[in-house]
Parts: sequence; C-alpha cells; structure tokens
Amino acid sequence: MLHLRLIVPPDRTDEVVRTVEKTVGTTHLAVLTGAARNPVGDLVLCDVAREAGDELIGRLRELGLDKDGSIAVENIDLSLSKRADKAEDEAPGEGADAVLWEQLTDATHEESTLSVTYIAFLALATMIAACGVVLDNAILIVGAMAVGPEFGPLAGFCTAVVQRMPRLAWRSLAALIVGFAVAMAVTVLFSLFMNGIGLFDVAMLDAPRPDTNFIYRPDAFSFVVAVLAGVAGTLSLTSAKSGALVGVAISVTTVPAAANAAVALSYTEYRQAWGSSEQLLLNLLGIILAGTLTLYAQKWLWTRQRRRATRASGGS
Repeated sequence: MLHLRLIVPPDRTDEVVRTVEKTVGTTHLAVLTGAARNPVGDLVLCDVAREAGDELIGRLRELGLDKDGSIAVENIDLSLSKRADKAEDEAPGEGADAVLWEQLTDATHEESTLSVTYIAFLALATMIAACGVVLDNAILIVGAMAVGPEFGPLAGFCTAVVQRMPRLAWRSLAALIVGFAVAMAVTVLFSLFMNGIGLFDVAMLDAPRPDTNFIYRPDAFSFVVAVLAGVAGTLSLTSAKSGALVGVAISVTTVPAAANAAVALSYTEYRQAWGSSEQLLLNLLGIILAGTLTLYAQKWLWTRQRRRATRASGGS
C-alpha cells in the first residue's frame, strides 16, 4: 500500500476527493479543511494499492496538484486494516509488478546526479578493483562491484529513453562519462603511487591471473551476463522487491574493467587497456539495452492489464 498526503487548493478539494473515490484500490480517505498553511489549502489523506498508485497520481497531476499544491507519496510497510486488504484485492494486477513511473523518474534523477559523492564512490570502487586485478583477488573485485554507484545513471538513461526525457538522458550520460573518466584518471595516479612504493609491479599485471583475467578478455558471456544483470536491476528498481539490486551490483564488471584499463595504462600495457575498455563498453551496452527493453515491456504489459481491467469493470 501507498500513503498519499495531498495539499489541495480549496476550489479543487471536491474534485480531488471525487477522483480518489473513483479510483479502484483506494481507502482511508480523510479531508482536513484548511489544515495546510504553506501552500494554503486543504489536507487530503488517503491510502492506495500500489498497483493503482500510478493511475491516481497521474489524475492528480492532471488537476494541477503538483503545481498549485503538493503530492507526497510514502510506502506503507504495515497496514492492519480489512479495508486496505479489500482495496488491494479490488485493484487490478499485483502490487509487486506495478511500476510507479513518477517515483522511478525521481529516484533515477537523484541517482544520476554528477555529484562529488558519486565521483568519490566511483573512484574508490575503481581503486579497490585496481588492487583486486593486480593481486588477482576475486573478493576485492566483488567488493568494488558492490561499492560502485554506476547503476544509478544507467537506470536513469533507460528511464529517460522510455519516458522520452532528453534532459535526464544527457544528465545520466554525463554522470557515466565524466564519472568513469575521473575515476580512471585517479586510478592511474593511484597505480603510479602504488608502483612507486613497491606495492604494484608490472609483473603482477602480466601474470596469468586466473581469477581476474576475464576482465580484459571480453566474450559472448560478458554481454549475456550484462543483459541478465540489466533486467534484474531494472526489475529491482521498478517493483516492490528491491533485494535483487545488491546481486546486480556484483554481477557486472564495469568498475573492474575500468580499473584494469587504468592500471594497464599506467604501465603502457595497451593490449590489456584496450581489452578492458571493450569489456567496459560491452557491459554498459548490455545493461542499457536490457534495462530499456525491460521498461518498455513493463509499460506495455501494465497498460494492457489496466485496459483489460477497465473493460471488465465497465462490462459489469
């Protein structure tokens, strides 16, 4: 269930209340006349099944509440109410499958911001991965994958394509390009420093490295894994089940590939640098392609399901 807190201009309160009441899957409607002070208006509270949330939010935006009032949405972790259970039963579809496009857009917009924190996390993840590739340590590689924040901009770009939001697309691309460029430049300096103090050596990079040599040897499996990770990551963002996101973070080799390329560049090992760059681009392409197609599929399936439910309710 979702909880909506609405600040409504007094002249639109009745229309908002009718809209909420007409939406299948809503309950616990309350109106506090004149309770809002900034902006001035009435406070309308209601709960709505997740699968009906996107439809209701869209209708409220059509009434201009996002411009002249406020629409705040919160997830309800626990609701002990027979009315809530009935509302969820009446709403079409399953809550775990529902996509809240406004929430997704807002989340990916925030995650794709090119901030100091984002660059710091990406640079730290790349340096950790650099240690992993030089030491041929798979644990460090997994740790670097988990720390890397690059899935945010990737998801932002996929969302921007599906929702036709060019500003979010450029914002996400800038975060990816600038973020990886800065992280790799920092890692080159880090590699030179580690070499200077005797902790890194070119012989370590040229060693067989059975646990990590896949990073600079892209093949068909690289693309397959990236596609699967892109699907899983997108589903984790759009559904109520977000536990898969951690798994996605350790399923792709974007950060380790960038790290291996940076270390290889510091030693002028251009063959490894090129192979790692191919791995990086292959993973980015696979995730973006899979994420975009997953969102399109979810949008199409959910729209079809809602239309079927609307026809069924109209026929009854």
